[in-house]
Amino acid sequence: MIEAQGLTKRYGATVAVDNLSFEVKPGKVTGFLGPNGAGKSTTMRMILGLDTPTSGTVTIDGQRYRDLHQPLTKVGALLDAKWVHPNRSARAHLMWMAASNKLPKSSVDRALEMVGLTSVANKRAGAFSLGMSQRLGIAGALLGDPGVLLFDEPVNGLDPEGIVWIRNFMHRLADEGRTVLVSSHLLSEMALTAEELVVIGRGRLIAQSSTQEFVDRASGTTVKVRTPELDKLAAVLQGQQLKTRIEDVGEQGKVLFVEGDLTTDQVGEAAAAHGIVLHELSLQRGSLEAAFMQMTGDSVQYHAQDDVAAVTHVNLEAPSGAEVAAGPKEDN
Repeated sequence: MIEAQGLTKRYGATVAVDNLSFEVKPGKVTGFLGPNGAGKSTTMRMILGLDTPTSGTVTIDGQRYRDLHQPLTKVGALLDAKWVHPNRSARAHLMWMAASNKLPKSSVDRALEMVGLTSVANKRAGAFSLGMSQRLGIAGALLGDPGVLLFDEPVNGLDPEGIVWIRNFMHRLADEGRTVLVSSHLLSEMALTAEELVVIGRGRLIAQSSTQEFVDRASGTTVKVRTPELDKLAAVLQGQQLKTRIEDVGEQGKVLFVEGDLTTDQVGEAAAAHGIVLHELSLQRGSLEAAFMQMTGDSVQYHAQDDVAAVTHVNLEAPSGAEVAAGPKEDN
């Protein structure tokens, strides 16, 4: 478990992280989200003892990172896939890491096998693609079989097959009871990977909740109804103080949308009570991308001219699976 209490980091007059408190519990993949410059990377560095907090604390299973004995057996992390010496082979790099924590040589072969790099173990890391470097970084994080894992943009540079592999791999790690914190700008991928979210902006906590709660809170839910008696059903629902709208959606013709804090059961029961035939009754949830943009809009450092229009017209249908990048990676 990772626990931050009042975590603050200042660089002169700049406050990178501002009184941040959150928990990352074992057994679930937790997404760590925020706009560029939100303080995500600084926070992860403080978790790992690479930066010292100006004030506040952050602990791993109740201990500060610097107090951990053989830290690779407790915490594994991938923050920068390209920090490996380019002239070292993948095996030599992992052997060096293992020796630093007195880990057995067998841990190197196990880690290489887990990430699918056994066949290129003796190849120079400098010749690796970004995707292969990501896999090597993940192997390093897994060397000591730790219970806590931190990953910063782990799918960066991976092809679609690699992205699916990472997603399933993260789920498997969490299912084993590990604490998994993942920072990423690929919001549609986070919607498929993370069960919990910690969302920050300008160094402050915006939300900590389940992914579904975050989406529902930001964008609400809508019930879609197809019926030959649209006007009649709309009048019934409006009589129950529900907001409705009728739209022409192309091949499906006219469709009734009902908005508010409601379920499909409520709409279905109202229709049944008035003898109204239904052809479709489905719950339409907002996307993580739309919820994220709505909740963090005031925390974005640099706004492009069309940002407002993009937020206003964003599609609130469920995520399609296409990867959505929130922007180029910066020191965040």
